[in-house]
Amino acid sequence: MAKIFSDASEKEITRTIAQMFNETMNEFVDSDVIIIGAGPAGLMAGRELAKAGVRTLIVEQNNYIGGGYWVGGYMMNPVTVRAPAQKVWDELGVPYRKISDGLYATWGPHACSKLIAAACDAGVRFLQLTKFDDLVLRNKRVCGVVVNWMPVSALPRNITCVDPVALESKLVIDASGHDSVAVKRLMDRGYVKWKGMDPMWVEGSEDAVVNYTGEVFPGLIAAGMSVTETHGLPRMGPTFGAMLFSGKKAAEVALGKLKEAPNPPKIKAK
Repeated sequence: MAKIFSDASEKEITRTIAQMFNETMNEFVDSDVIIIGAGPAGLMAGRELAKAGVRTLIVEQNNYIGGGYWVGGYMMNPVTVRAPAQKVWDELGVPYRKISDGLYATWGPHACSKLIAAACDAGVRFLQLTKFDDLVLRNKRVCGVVVNWMPVSALPRNITCVDPVALESKLVIDASGHDSVAVKRLMDRGYVKWKGMDPMWVEGSEDAVVNYTGEVFPGLIAAGMSVTETHGLPRMGPTFGAMLFSGKKAAEVALGKLKEAPNPPKIKAK
């Protein structure tokens, strides 16, 4: 039988995986920004921040990245945006169709994979299968997140005595979608209010999501559907312009806050 591949032992493969994972943990246990959720808003925010030279880690509870951006709705994979959000697709090199004045569509897998690649190319690192557990809070300011392996939450209660670990950061962005996990943790403690989503209204929702994207508590920024849930805004359903623009705005807010922080990172000029 003809030999095709180079020699590499099983132990060498295992060691490589472990070393590279530990590299991420060691480098990003102290990040500039930690983003909870790798959907379109989180990915967009991460890409913008990493492009500016900000050390950015995205924590995602699923084993895949992209959230609902893979499909448009009802298990159908075309996704839509309303103008001017098609300019983000132009930026990322996503081909699309003009459906009517102001409405554009493309295939979800193409749009999602381009955004994932752009975030990776910019320097974003990811921790998948990692579940948000709590916030690091000091002097009533968010300073990081507490996380655990996602599979731990699926274990029977009598064998789940697995302590989480903490990751520190200057800022946290809650891009966890409808769950809005970080905002809800603060709500449980009486620090912020959380209203829950209103019924669908595309035209009202998308503008509102972008307009309301911002800091909801010192050190915590809400982006994407977390904004909708936090502020009681209408849902926009299977269109993604607001998610992309909200991610961009969350990054802009974060960059402004980082410039004011003690020991700010070196932010690249656009």
